[in-house]
Order: sequence, then C-alpha cells, then structure tokens
Amino acid sequence: MPVRFPTIRPSEITPESVYLSRRALLAGVLAGAASTALPALEAPSPLPKLPYQPNAQLSVSEAPNKYDEITQYNNFYEFGVDKADPAANAHTLRPRPWSVAVQGEADVTGTFNLEDLLKGQALEERIYRFRCVETWAMVIPWIGLPLAQLLARFKPNSRAKYVEFTTLQDPQQMPGQRSRVLEWPYVEGLRIDEAMHPLALMVVGLYGHVLPNQNGAPLRLIVPWKYGFKSVKSIVKIRFTATQPRTAWNVAAPNEYGFYANVNPAVDHPRWSQATERRIGAPFLAARRPTLPFNGYATQVAGLYAGMDLRRNF
Repeated sequence: MPVRFPTIRPSEITPESVYLSRRALLAGVLAGAASTALPALEAPSPLPKLPYQPNAQLSVSEAPNKYDEITQYNNFYEFGVDKADPAANAHTLRPRPWSVAVQGEADVTGTFNLEDLLKGQALEERIYRFRCVETWAMVIPWIGLPLAQLLARFKPNSRAKYVEFTTLQDPQQMPGQRSRVLEWPYVEGLRIDEAMHPLALMVVGLYGHVLPNQNGAPLRLIVPWKYGFKSVKSIVKIRFTATQPRTAWNVAAPNEYGFYANVNPAVDHPRWSQATERRIGAPFLAARRPTLPFNGYATQVAGLYAGMDLRRNF
C-alpha cells in the first residue's frame, strides 16, 4: 500500500551544525576502468581515476566544494536519513557487476551491463551547482555523458513523452530500504524534452574518479536546474513512457514535492523559505546567498516551460 507521507520529514534530519562536527569514514570501493589520463581537477580518493575532457562551456566559474564536503554530506535515504549516514553505511553497496534494464516506448530495449553502456563514450567533466530543497548548495565537478547521448542509443519512439529512472531495490545492500521513510524503490522522471536538454548529465564520477557509493555509484542523474531529489542514484532501470511517472517524493508528499522540481525561489516550501541558500563549506554564520531561478540556469532552460504556471507546476 503506498506510503502517503514520509515517516521522517526532511526538517527532522540532523542540522548542518551538528553534522559538520562529525566525520564519517569514506567507504565503498568501486572496481572500474581506471585511466592514466591526468585530470585537470582532482582530489584525493581511493577510487579509480576516469578519463575525461573538461567542458568549460557547460561549467560554472565558481570554485568547487572540497572532496570531503561532497562525499561526506549527502541525501541518500537508502542508507539512512542523516546527512552522514550514506558515507558511513554505503560500503554495503556492490556497484560491480551492474546492469541497467531499458524498457518501454523505444525501439532498442533489453538489459545492458554498465561497461557496454559506457563503451566508446567520451566522458566530460562539468562543474555544476547542486541545490538541495533544504536550502543548502554545493558546486560539484561531475563526470559523465550527456543524458541525451545515452538515451538516443535506445531510439525512443513518438509515444515516449517521459523518461522514468529507478534505483536499485535491495535492502541487503541498502539497509535504509527496511524503513518506510519512502515507497521503495526510489523512482524519478523527466519529460522527454528535459531529458534531452544538453545540461542533463548521466554521471559516473566526480573529482577525477569514479563515483563513491554514497554519491550514487555507479550511475546517477544530474539535472542542474532542478532540486537534488530529482537526481536519482544507483540507477538500474530506464523506462520510456507515454504517461507521467509516479515519482518517489511526489508520491510521499505531493503538497511539498512536485513532479517538475524546478528551482523557483519565488515559491516557498510549505515549511521554509527557498529565497536564499547556504553554500556548504562557507562559514556557518556567513551571509546567505539569494537563490537563483532555475538554480542559475534560467537562460538555458526557461524556454522548456514557456506558458506553464511555475507556481502550480512546482
């Protein structure tokens, strides 16, 4: 039976000031194709390096957050609801071998192992703003391939209006799934034109290395003009559909988390303002920054929503 509201609300999760006094051990080792390429942007990591080309055109000019900030402060409820839980608990995830089922309104469907999906793909590094609905933000150097480039391989047909993405469901590997905080598995979706936008990225690494488990290994989505909960992690299924998918947070709390999840500072969350944000890593008492429409990407993506009421389609 669907869970209509989460057992633990985001406002009840450990505050930043409490979390930032803690350090969890970096966990989770992902075997993958290492490279001898020397990345332009790299941080210490026990994980294999990735070959990539920086994409300055689609990167912001802001300095990225530190590697520890990015990998130790996460939302990944499959491993717990505290921001430190994923780094502490995600060592149970086994990101190799990994396969992805492709289904629905496309000419090419089936189950594909990750190596085949990535074979021959040129990976890019893009430095993106990443914003959580709980008014905190980071700047992260993601590595991946354009989502449009990946989806085009499956030849979606004219009936494909949406793309649905599903996370692994395995409580042995993801102990947080034993709770009823959300309806599992985690599902997210995009309209097909959103998915095909050049900014949408299928991510396989960050900071010059393959993804740590707690950041969504081995395959996750980044849609930089939307709130972070759209960025489904540890993807095992991609489905093209004619109808709007039922997405995890929209099912759990439809009055708080809309399908579109575009960053709109003019619309408050029911329990807090979204007009300003705090950059993770900044001094705790530093002035908050104004939140930018579409997370600063309005020039590139506002046209996708021409004529839509962005207060109702939140």
